[in-house]
Amino acid sequence: MINHDAIFKQLLTTFFVEFLDLFAPELAVLLDRDTLVFLDKETFADIVDPDRREADLIVRARMAGQESYLIVHLEHQAQADDIIDRRMLRYFSRLYDRYDVPIYPLVLGSYRLPKTPMKEQHTITIADLRVLEFRYKTVQLNRLNWRAYLRHENPLVAALMARMDIAASDRVRVKLECLRLLAGHQLDSSRRYMLSAFLSTYLPLQAVEQQALDRELERIAPTERRPIMQLLNEWERRGLQQGRQEGRQEGRQEGRQEGQRDLILRMIQRKVGVLPEEIAQQVDDLTPGKLGALSDVLLDFTTLADLTDWLARNDQ
Repeated sequence: MINHDAIFKQLLTTFFVEFLDLFAPELAVLLDRDTLVFLDKETFADIVDPDRREADLIVRARMAGQESYLIVHLEHQAQADDIIDRRMLRYFSRLYDRYDVPIYPLVLGSYRLPKTPMKEQHTITIADLRVLEFRYKTVQLNRLNWRAYLRHENPLVAALMARMDIAASDRVRVKLECLRLLAGHQLDSSRRYMLSAFLSTYLPLQAVEQQALDRELERIAPTERRPIMQLLNEWERRGLQQGRQEGRQEGRQEGRQEGQRDLILRMIQRKVGVLPEEIAQQVDDLTPGKLGALSDVLLDFTTLADLTDWLARNDQ
């Protein structure tokens, strides 16, 4: 099972400034970015709602050119929540009471369905009196059109576009555009791999779609295709290494084996072309140990004959 909250928390912590630049630019320009401090769980352990959920990200920062501070509270929603307005109010009240500084609340919704607008405020009205009107900013990815972000320079777009409103017929196109964006940014390897892994998790392609993507890659100019292929090769190498490490752990889950198997098949196809059904079945039938052995040598393969020779020598 995918731990969506953990994945998004890591992503948003790493690309917090990029997130604000993308979805809260008016706030981003007010902050002194050198003063950002992520408050850890111990710091705000008592800031929880009644069902004992902890706030996702709480960041303290100084206002640009000033001595005063504010707090940005960013809450991630992997599922729709009918009482998100009340939860956000509770978080706001506890943060404001504890730190006595302005609080900027945001909610990021990453779920696929429903697409009905997320609540953006909590109000209390009694008789003729509006007792409370609490507002917060929302970013609901499934209501955003991915085409609007195609030419955006923000590297976070290359990941979050995968959770936007995508028609089934556009999945291959979106995957290609995300790869283009990612390949075009100068990022350190860990940040680039984090975005790549996110894209792999949230926009996986079926076999037919992967073949369509491969055909699209063949059609683009070599100068544009080369950095994308380098990205894919790095992505798959790191995925294979991770798969091998996980494979050495006792009691590894079947899902990890299937993930490693899928990565190896895709990398083989990029190295030697589409596999005949019989050969693909031989690879699919390999034991986890033989699959790990294949992953150690397949980077040296250049032709289909290299693969068939290896399979013949390692026939079970």
